[in-house]
Amino acid sequence: MYKLLEYMDRKINFTRARAHCDVPCGIYDPSTALIDALTVVRMVDLIKEHLEKGATQDGEFYNRLTRLITTKEDHAEKVKHEVRVIWGDFIKQEHIEKFPEIHSLVHEIMQLGSKDKQGVDRESAVKLVEKVNRFAEIFWEIKGVKTKRVKAPYAPNLEVVHPDL
Repeated sequence: MYKLLEYMDRKINFTRARAHCDVPCGIYDPSTALIDALTVVRMVDLIKEHLEKGATQDGEFYNRLTRLITTKEDHAEKVKHEVRVIWGDFIKQEHIEKFPEIHSLVHEIMQLGSKDKQGVDRESAVKLVEKVNRFAEIFWEIKGVKTKRVKAPYAPNLEVVHPDL
């Protein structure tokens, strides 16, 4: 198939499409990763609360526990995905020079995301939110947008970084 398209291209001379990233520039936003990180903390809280109430460990008990754990793990993976995409597609050499911590910060986020998938440690989950907040601050500074920290209006009510528009 490739050889056929290559041959046709030589004969027809197709117009070439070029792009420097997977998606059109300007739509990257770390807010999704922040919401996912908050969800990890919330699920940890709900798991612990559920286990404390677990006097009758019937099918409903295990069903809810399984759903909470699955949601926690899914959102921890989503944090990792969102940060990886921004880091891999958006961050350029000049950004690395200005923010030399970016590689180690992303690595910490990846490690915390994995740890939070494996366990039920609130301290680790809160640290994930803090690291994603720092990542968001760097991202918005690169874009030339001032940020502010605001308390999320929903549980777990932690501070998150938002553009100060």
